[in-house]
Amino acid sequence: MISEFDVVVVGAGAAGLFCAAQAGQRGLKVLLLDHSDKVAEKIRISGGGRCNFTNLGATPAQFLSENPHFCRSALSRYTPQDFVQLLQRHQIPFHEKHKGQLFCDRSAEDIITMLLAECDAGQVTRWQSCSIEAVRYASPETGADAGADANAGVAGPGKGTGADTGAGTGVYRLQTSRGPVQAPQLVIATGGLSIPKIGATDFGFRIAKQFGLRLVEPRAALVPLTFDGAGWAPYAQLAGLALPVQIETGPADATPKQRKKAVVFSEDLLFTHRGLSGPAVLQISSFWREGQPIRINLAPGTDLSALLLRAKATSRKLIANELASLVPSRLADAWVSEDPALQRPICDATDKALTTLAQRLADWQLTPNGSEGYKKAEVTVGGVDTRDLSSQTMESKQSGLYFIGEVVDVTGWLGGYNFQWAWASGFACAQALAARAGQETAD
Repeated sequence: MISEFDVVVVGAGAAGLFCAAQAGQRGLKVLLLDHSDKVAEKIRISGGGRCNFTNLGATPAQFLSENPHFCRSALSRYTPQDFVQLLQRHQIPFHEKHKGQLFCDRSAEDIITMLLAECDAGQVTRWQSCSIEAVRYASPETGADAGADANAGVAGPGKGTGADTGAGTGVYRLQTSRGPVQAPQLVIATGGLSIPKIGATDFGFRIAKQFGLRLVEPRAALVPLTFDGAGWAPYAQLAGLALPVQIETGPADATPKQRKKAVVFSEDLLFTHRGLSGPAVLQISSFWREGQPIRINLAPGTDLSALLLRAKATSRKLIANELASLVPSRLADAWVSEDPALQRPICDATDKALTTLAQRLADWQLTPNGSEGYKKAEVTVGGVDTRDLSSQTMESKQSGLYFIGEVVDVTGWLGGYNFQWAWASGFACAQALAARAGQETAD
C-alpha cells in the first residue's frame, strides 16, 4: 500500500527538521525522511560541537546569491530573536561568543534534541535511514507522471516533459526503501555538497534538474585555501601560527575605487602546511574565484613603515628582532629570511628596504592554486537558482515543490548566518505549506 501524507520533507538537517516541525504543528501530516540513520550531523559538528546556531546581526547583507535580495523576505519573517525565544522555551543555555555569534553553553546536542521535540510536538513521522529510488509528479490534468527518476545513480527516462506549471493540485510519488509514498507537497532540504563524509550528496540538485529548474554552479565555500608546494615551502614552516589580519580579494593592480568596493574581512588567519585557513580565509573563500589573487594585511591598524624607520634611528637590533615586536616572531623570522638585504641590524638597512618590507607585510598578495574542496568546506555556494523560486514561500515554478536551506543559492558568511537561513527559509516554507493545504481543503 502507498503511504499518504500532506507533505514529504526530504533531508533531516537543520532546515528540514525545522520546516517539518513547523508544518506539523500547523496541522499537516508530515513525513520527514533522510538516507542517513543520524539526523542533523552538520549541527552536531558545528562550532566545535557547540553549534553557532545564529547571529544576532543577521541581515541580507551577510548572504551571497546571484539575487542578493531573495533572502530578505524570509529573514525578516523569522529572526535570530525568534530562534532565541525557541531556545529559551526549551531552557537551553547559550552565550554570545564573538560578533553576535550565539553558541550553546553545553553541546550542539541540545539543538538537535530541541528540533526533534518540536517534530514530536507536530506528530511528524520520521523515516531513517530511508533512501529514495524515484520521484515522480502526477499532473492533476492528465494523471500522467512527469519528470525523470532521481535515484542514487543517473536519472533515467520519465514520462512527460518535466515541470508541471498548470493550475490545480497534483501529487508527488516517491519510491523509497520503505515503500511508496505520495503527497501533494514535496520539500527538498538536502543541503549542498559540503562534507560528504557526513552524508552530503547532489540529490537536491538532481531533483531540481529533473523538474526543469535552473542551477547556479555550486562550489566549495567557507573552506581553507591551498598554494603551490614549492612556492609555499617558506611559509609551510609557519603551520599552526595564527594572527589577526585584514583580507580581501582583488587584482594586484586594483584601483583605489575598486578596492573601496571590495569585500574585506577582519578576522584571524591560520597558517597550515598546505596553505591558509582560519576565519579570515574561510570568509574570503566564499568570494574567491580560481586564478584570483587575495590580499592580506598582516599587521592591520599598524603603520609598519613609520615604526620601522623610527626603530632604525634608535636601535641596533636585527631587523627580524625589531619586526617581532610588531608581528609574531615566527612570521618576522620567515619574512626576513627570504631577503638577504634584511638580515642585518636595522640601523644598517636602507629606508627603501624597510619601507618595502612594511608595504609587503601590509599588502601581501598571493594567488591560491585551489581549496581543500568539499571535504573541508563548511557550506556550498550556488545551488537551485532563486529565479525559479518564490522568495515568499520557497515554492519552485514546479507546482508544490519547495527548496529550503543550503540547497538554494543563498549562502551566509561564517558566524551562524547559514543556520539562520535554515530556520528562516524553513519557517517561510512551513507557512506556505499550511496555507496551501488549508486552501485546498477549503476548495
